[in-house]
Amino acid sequence: MPSRRGLLRGAGALALSAVGSVAVAGCGKGAGDGVGPDGRVTIELWHGQTDTALKAIKRLVADFQRAHPGIRVDVGGGVLADAMLQKITAALASGSYPDIAYIFGSDLASIARSPQVVDLTGTVNSGPTPWNDYWAPARAAVTVNGQVRAVPAVVDSLAVVCNKKLFRQAGVPLPEPGWTWQKFVETAQRLTDAARGTFGTGWPGVGDEDTVWRLWPLVWDLGGDVIAGDGRSIGFAGVGVQALQVVEALARASSVYIDPKPGSEQMYQVFLSGRMGMVLTGPWQLPDIEDAGIDYHVAPLPTFSGRPVTISGPDTWTMFDNGSARVQAARTFLTWLMQPAQDVRWAVEAGSLPLSRATQAMPAWQKKTSGSQGLKVFTQALESARARPAHPAYPQISQALGQAIVAVLLRKSTPAEALRSCADEADAALLIPR
Repeated sequence: MPSRRGLLRGAGALALSAVGSVAVAGCGKGAGDGVGPDGRVTIELWHGQTDTALKAIKRLVADFQRAHPGIRVDVGGGVLADAMLQKITAALASGSYPDIAYIFGSDLASIARSPQVVDLTGTVNSGPTPWNDYWAPARAAVTVNGQVRAVPAVVDSLAVVCNKKLFRQAGVPLPEPGWTWQKFVETAQRLTDAARGTFGTGWPGVGDEDTVWRLWPLVWDLGGDVIAGDGRSIGFAGVGVQALQVVEALARASSVYIDPKPGSEQMYQVFLSGRMGMVLTGPWQLPDIEDAGIDYHVAPLPTFSGRPVTISGPDTWTMFDNGSARVQAARTFLTWLMQPAQDVRWAVEAGSLPLSRATQAMPAWQKKTSGSQGLKVFTQALESARARPAHPAYPQISQALGQAIVAVLLRKSTPAEALRSCADEADAALLIPR
């Protein structure tokens, strides 16, 4: 699957270089109208997947083609999800692009500025698609300026996975729903043992989206938002300081492992080696944790307010206009793929969460949940999950906040100082006409 898994992490800063070219691209159509001599329409899917997820999408495509003999889906593209933004940007500029591509949710607003991105509002609000039954963040992540510009591909959530052995050794009770961020900080301190080389928790320290998305639930819980209601400034200028104080407390106590490399792989390796007590992560990490033989417990995120809140970062299937025949065929494929009968297979086989409550209720998902410890916690968290805004300035906001978080993690700045610098940079980005 994409490294990340990328879904929550996204490709944020990369969108900065893409905005201009995407906005003016797409004067021509892709290669041909896709209709063969036999009347069969061929559409191209840039899936972005590897390994297990790639096998899953290929099986689904094969089943679709058997049920729809008039449509052929070319599972091509040869590009991973992490590199999709650059690939699509270049494809739009050249006028030769796929019919469907796997686009990170954090990149959608920038990509959707291209006139070649198909408006799917009518598609999701008609026919058999259970759109209103989809989780709120899944719907929000694909809605740009009131229009549905893609459909959700996968959805995940964030929770805390705990190493039960380290908790027992430290004599610390396992966290349960309703615990606080203050308790999280205290627990991380008690789990830290310099002599044994164990850390209470971890945090990415490179300033990218992987560094940033863990902080948004704290901001939302405190009543803030990514962007203020007027759209001209950040919505966390005040509460962001309190959120960063949690990071500061972890750093001051030396209870946080700061991963110096992109991707969080080192942080996860520390947890998988049994030297980290808690890690904020998503359900994609559970198979690796189980393979490592870690006896684990999953708890919802802590809160300030007592109200549960988490983050969900849906990725998308984004559709491009290559002429009416291919557009109609691509709509047919995506409509089919979004139905619970297919969604449950994708969730189970590819390691995601169900896109809708209808999928969640299906026997196949219930069986998956009963066989995977802690998976239910991640699914239940979707009830209170929020998504990052689909806004073209989000990458700049994320970059500014990422720098602030790293400055606090490395104890080079106080939360107040770091937030002021973040606000100056992010507010300036929001004032740029788009």
